[in-house]
Amino acid sequence: MSQTLDSISLHQLVEISAIASSAIAPKLSEMGLTKGQKIKAIFKAPFGDPIAYEINGNIISMRKEEAMQVEVQMA
Repeated sequence: MSQTLDSISLHQLVEISAIASSAIAPKLSEMGLTKGQKIKAIFKAPFGDPIAYEINGNIISMRKEEAMQVEVQMA
């Protein structure tokens, strides 16, 4: 069962398994989101958008629709 980055629980460590082929894919890659990277959600805004993630010691913020483009699996 495939899960997307927007649906993970806070502080749950996951591994990126795929990024959807879309117009936003190059931006996500530039942000360091590549297959095999470990990532976890560290903060969600009150209405769930945006979401802050920690990846490679960096904190990035993404909109929910961007996070929905990233497929993840348990790390």
